[in-house]
Amino acid sequence: MTNSELRPGLRLVEVYTMQRMLKLLWFGDPAASEVVVMMAGAMGGFSGPARAMYLELADRQVVRDRGAIIVDYRKPGDLDRSLLDVAATVDWSMREGGRRFAMVGHSFGGAVAIQAGAMVSNHCAAVVTLSTQSAGCQIANQLGDIPLLLLHGDRDEVLTPDNSAMVRMMAGYGDFRIIEGAGHGLESARDELIALLDEWIDDRFAGRADAGA
Repeated sequence: MTNSELRPGLRLVEVYTMQRMLKLLWFGDPAASEVVVMMAGAMGGFSGPARAMYLELADRQVVRDRGAIIVDYRKPGDLDRSLLDVAATVDWSMREGGRRFAMVGHSFGGAVAIQAGAMVSNHCAAVVTLSTQSAGCQIANQLGDIPLLLLHGDRDEVLTPDNSAMVRMMAGYGDFRIIEGAGHGLESARDELIALLDEWIDDRFAGRADAGA
């Protein structure tokens, strides 16, 4: 494992395994008790949807004295292996001081976020899916009462909003919102989404379950 400081408060962690390299962008104090974990789609990478939205959202968490980690999977598109990558990330964070986590995933990453939320269970403060696929989300009913936000553009050219509706049905609950005029990458709603997620995630960590609903 290598740990390189890119700038104050931002580290690139590279973990060498027998099955490719896992990379993490780790924002903020590693000992932060509240951590937002962000997952990309089937292409992997750090930027996420909406023109590198994850990077700005991560910086906003640091301002709130939280940590944020963006996971670049070892094998993007492989759900089982990607979930293991997130499980390892949560374990490393907990060893540093992480205690509560919010899972955010785009497209394929939505399924990873759903499964990771169920896996983390009592340590999960919230799960957010962005333009999610429904495949791999069958265990959404195992989230229990973890707050769930599903956002989907009405002009998604890759996965229709029906996918998010299906995930909500499988979970049996959830705050499902259609983003008008937005495609799969949600580019047209970038600023709106960053502000929404920053506030919504903050409310869930604070335990304000009805705020912004």
